[in-house]
Amino acid sequence: MRPLWSGAISFGLIYIPVKLYPAVQTQDLDFDMLHRKDMSNIRYARMSRNTGEEVPYEEIVKGYQYSPGNYVVVEEEDFERARGGRSKVIDILSFVNIGDIDDKYFEKPFYLEPTENAQQGYALLREALKKTNKAALVKFMVRTREHLGVLKPEGDAIILDQMRFATEIRGTDELELPGNEEVGPRELEMAVRLIDQLTQSWNPEKYHDTYLDELREVIQKKAEGQKLAPVKEEEIPTEVTDLFTRLSESLEQARKKH
Repeated sequence: MRPLWSGAISFGLIYIPVKLYPAVQTQDLDFDMLHRKDMSNIRYARMSRNTGEEVPYEEIVKGYQYSPGNYVVVEEEDFERARGGRSKVIDILSFVNIGDIDDKYFEKPFYLEPTENAQQGYALLREALKKTNKAALVKFMVRTREHLGVLKPEGDAIILDQMRFATEIRGTDELELPGNEEVGPRELEMAVRLIDQLTQSWNPEKYHDTYLDELREVIQKKAEGQKLAPVKEEEIPTEVTDLFTRLSESLEQARKKH
């Protein structure tokens, strides 16, 4: 596995050189875009709107439109100027109780691996986080973006959990949401019983992407020239009525499954 980024954790006056690796992998199928008529591959070209001609990659630059029709070209060194020399450092800002952070701020996990000469500093930070039951709130740069994150120990590893800034989270003011006066005590009691009935211990190995399995099966059948069954769309009711009856039926169904 190749690292996405190399730099160092700044822990007080201690620098811990690390490499950044993705902690998740996308499971998907790779599709090519084809011309239906002759199954030829489609090529996407970078075309100039002014001339209609294809532009070589090395002649393409990033431009920011600061007023209608007017651009300023932003070069790689401009991004470096904005980074202010911080592009290789994970700065610890403070330490927090991880339970104090709302889940919606978490975006993407990464693994941090120490370089050969940073084993002791890495282990020190990891064990200190474990002993204090804290997480380190950090800022770091990847490519052209600054991110907020937290460092958390997990086993022998330190995880960097990339976070969203508060300005990236939308509020709920524009949503039409019901108040608690919509809920009757009898229905609430049954809903709580249903939740208890369906509660299980968390086991991530139990779940996998069944859609991809089914899609592979469809592709295999098409490749073999098999006839496929017509698609039946699931009917979803547009409104929920008689909650008590529905909850009673749901509880009975849950009892049969368990």
